[in-house]
Amino acid sequence: MILFPAIDLKDGQCVRLKLGDMNQATVFNDDPAAQAKSFEDQGFEYLHVVDLNGAFAGESVNGAAVESILKTVNFPVQLGGGIRTLDHIEAWLDKGLARVILGTVAVRDPELVKEAAKKWPGQVAVGTDAKGGIVAVEGWAETSELSIIELAKRFEGAGVAAIIYTDIDRDGILAGINWPSTLELARSTSIPVIASGGLASMDDIERMTRPEYQVLEGAISGRALYDGRIDSREALAKLRAAA
Repeated sequence: MILFPAIDLKDGQCVRLKLGDMNQATVFNDDPAAQAKSFEDQGFEYLHVVDLNGAFAGESVNGAAVESILKTVNFPVQLGGGIRTLDHIEAWLDKGLARVILGTVAVRDPELVKEAAKKWPGQVAVGTDAKGGIVAVEGWAETSELSIIELAKRFEGAGVAAIIYTDIDRDGILAGINWPSTLELARSTSIPVIASGGLASMDDIERMTRPEYQVLEGAISGRALYDGRIDSREALAKLRAAA
């Protein structure tokens, strides 16, 4: 079980949004590379990064900040937000990303995702962000007609490394992961599932140590780590002991 610390990038700063609203952003660090290094020093083994501006623009906007992170840390980094073409994917992987996360393009052009997963095995994940169980796209600004399980079934057997499921209605408000929906998704697909959106406390970490939650690859935490509601060293120790 992997606990992924999250760095969300807006205008070159490390922020957290409330309910996916770009107008409700709290700045936690104006030096994303320093924040990434802090997470590495705390013992985390994998970093989750989102280019929020890029998700809306459809192309990399905070590329300089991401490149600075890659030059600063040694642990693997996965990135989502504005990655829409094979050229985008190749460019980021060449710069040292361990994994790219494809969200909007997974809805708009699933064949591109399948092609990418075949070309770069283990390095392509799908970001499934949903409101009320329906997948949202374009930086959460629009909803599609697909359920999260329908989207997952599109990529069954395609070689996708992971599905990252975010419940937008819980993101950034410390309401707790939508565990029933997340576990339902994980049990419906052979693709590893990573929970995101609302990880709130050490109670959530304790829950993740239970056998029935081992169906997940891991979970992403943002605001609760920045606020100190989750003690990183204690959380990592609990998850490793359970493993």
